[in-house]
Amino acid sequence: MTLIWGTNYAIIKSAFAELDPQAFNALRLVLASVVMAATSHVARRTTLHDIFHTPAPVTRDDWRRLVWLGLVGHCLYQYLFVGGLARTSVANGALLVSLTPIVITIFSAIATHERPGPLHWAGTLLSLAGTYVVVGLGAHVSAASMRGDLMLMGAVLCWALYTMGARPLMARHSPVGVTALSMLIGTVMYLPVAAPAFARVQWTAVGPATWIKLGYSAIFSICVAYTIWYAAVREIGSARTAVYSNLLPIVAMITAWAWLHEPIGPAKVLGAMAVLAGVAVARVGRFGRTMEAP
Repeated sequence: MTLIWGTNYAIIKSAFAELDPQAFNALRLVLASVVMAATSHVARRTTLHDIFHTPAPVTRDDWRRLVWLGLVGHCLYQYLFVGGLARTSVANGALLVSLTPIVITIFSAIATHERPGPLHWAGTLLSLAGTYVVVGLGAHVSAASMRGDLMLMGAVLCWALYTMGARPLMARHSPVGVTALSMLIGTVMYLPVAAPAFARVQWTAVGPATWIKLGYSAIFSICVAYTIWYAAVREIGSARTAVYSNLLPIVAMITAWAWLHEPIGPAKVLGAMAVLAGVAVARVGRFGRTMEAP
């Protein structure tokens, strides 16, 4: 998941040169929804592991939760994330998204049975400090990027709500099933929002490389990575899963070094070590147990 999402920033950012960000996002959501729906449909007729299918019926309360997840986790989150990334730098984006573990940890402590201990908090803060060293030193805030930065902060909040909102569904349904249904709902909501963007696209100017990037982003960064995320949430909880988001800047740094030949200095190496140490500390930190919120 971190390998996929860590390379995704530069991939989709480069695609915006030929394709309007919201049009790009709408197309990849449609493609991802079709793939997820097909996967879920096939899984219902096979004996695949329950990561692909759980035969529990979808209740009325489940549908209400799925509509909420579609709105927050696919429609609003995707609009804010792509719109924000288009208006700010990759460094700013990676730094702001690295706040996700802290937001989810706070939400987990308030709303669920997960009560992070001191080690988890210490590890999360250590990873955040390391993330700032890796990407924050290259980030900047300006009037031009402020709107994008605020949109990315909104995206972080939406992703935290999406993660927490799906947790109860994971007890009865598979990650693929929850992702597929909520994505279909969210895509239907998103298409009218993105409709004006399609009119601005010069389709003849969109080259093969951009279509490949769109396909990669749809299949891997949405279908595969979302499924891995929720499989992890079901197995180890929201807060522990969120800590791995801090590995994204390291992947982005290594990718830039390997593909773009960007230098990696001692400060970034130390920052990466701090991130890894923080993830390790947070992962082994104990969690208390409280009453599950309704």
